[in-house]
Amino acid sequence: MAVESTSPQNSAENVGKAQIGVTGLAVMGANLARNLARNGYTVALHNRTSAKTDDLLSKHGEEGNFVRTETLQELVDSLERPRRILIMVKAGAPVDSVIESLIPLLDRDDIIIDGGNSYFKDTIRREKECAEHGLHFVGVGVSGGEEGALNGPSIMPGGSKQSYQSLGPMLEKISAKADDGAPCCAWIDTDGAGHFVKMVHNGIEYADMQVIGEAYNLLRSVAGLEPQEQAEVFKRWNTTDLNSYLIEITSEVLSQVDQKTGKPLVDVVVDQAGQKGTGRWTVQSALDLGSPVSGIAESVFARALSSSNPEAREQAQEKLPAGLIASTGVAKGDEEFVEDVRKALYASKLVSYAQGLDMLASAGAEFGWDLKLDTIASLWRNGCIIRAELLGEIMEAYKGDNAPVNMLLAPGFLETLEDLLPSWRRVVSKATALGVPVPVFASSLSYYDGLRRDRLPAALIQGQRDFFGAHTYQRVDEPGSFHTLWSEDRSEIQTD
Repeated sequence: MAVESTSPQNSAENVGKAQIGVTGLAVMGANLARNLARNGYTVALHNRTSAKTDDLLSKHGEEGNFVRTETLQELVDSLERPRRILIMVKAGAPVDSVIESLIPLLDRDDIIIDGGNSYFKDTIRREKECAEHGLHFVGVGVSGGEEGALNGPSIMPGGSKQSYQSLGPMLEKISAKADDGAPCCAWIDTDGAGHFVKMVHNGIEYADMQVIGEAYNLLRSVAGLEPQEQAEVFKRWNTTDLNSYLIEITSEVLSQVDQKTGKPLVDVVVDQAGQKGTGRWTVQSALDLGSPVSGIAESVFARALSSSNPEAREQAQEKLPAGLIASTGVAKGDEEFVEDVRKALYASKLVSYAQGLDMLASAGAEFGWDLKLDTIASLWRNGCIIRAELLGEIMEAYKGDNAPVNMLLAPGFLETLEDLLPSWRRVVSKATALGVPVPVFASSLSYYDGLRRDRLPAALIQGQRDFFGAHTYQRVDEPGSFHTLWSEDRSEIQTD
């Protein structure tokens, strides 16, 4: 261990310069600091209360070279130039407060890095504010949770290209590595692009977790498989095209037995799912962009339904009629039904990724970012929560100049969907008949059908809009915009 202090008893003049400073030493900040130190960097440590700094040093100080600081001024003084300071505090006002305190202490071309789950528009604003002072501000999406932060996360940095020249090699070194050895880190684009990509990652994560939950519910409610039995099913599924981190840990969770009651752990956990905001941000941003992320939205709403009004759920269980139109008709563990659920799960998962990537393309056009979807998919191959075998296929689909306008239209996925579709339809139909909620399975199938139908009811909606608001419509047989004089003789006029 090499622990230095810039406190009075060990003056700053005697301290070797650190390559990076970390302020905010809760679990994520502490683990990123340890990851940096393990990879050979000298890391200056700061926390609002020094107790966390001392706790990290007492438990993990032997892992590398750390510099102990007690104030932001000491932190700044301990760093080589251009200074790199990673902020790991709660998103929102705390980040602004730290930035405000740092700006007077820094010099031109120093780099402030926000590694939390900040809202991308806050990152855009902060980048502009810091640029006015000659500073670089980098919003960095970090995925992988506590374990990833320590052992190698997926890292999605935005900010200026100049800042990435200084910061990038460091981030790439501490990031997860894909099977081909490539770092799961690359410059995304300017200002808020990194945090935007992380936000969409989390939106896909919400949908991915929800469809796994829907599959679990179907296997239990319809096929009669208990959690321990399902653990083996999910373990087997993880050797198929569903291979992913979330499928892997689902098997682990379902196999866990509660030590107090002897029941499956999943049976003693309250069925109210929480959320920290990134899923909602994804849906809100998608609405602003006009990007149809229906599966992701339904996953956010499903969490809200589970937790927002427990009293309503309790009363509904007693009072709302079921109106079921079928009995299960499925034997316990029926292999055909289990396989149908697997295929429906994979199909819905594909739609979640397709919707997320489509949203990224829309954001690139809106904010002027050159978002390379194959590169983004490559960053998610390891370290992050949605890491999956599927991402290699997505990378291939978006390489070169022949990228599909929608992921589902890539040749490889077209062939896959043809195989999945009958199972998908059977599962959604059976779940509906039995009253088993499958919001993302069903909305994803509707999204798929909405893409493939030659005519949608939007034509009628345009007619309605024109009737009550003179919003005009276009015709299929000639160019231009038109309006019917509904309150007059109902003749049609061209408006442009």
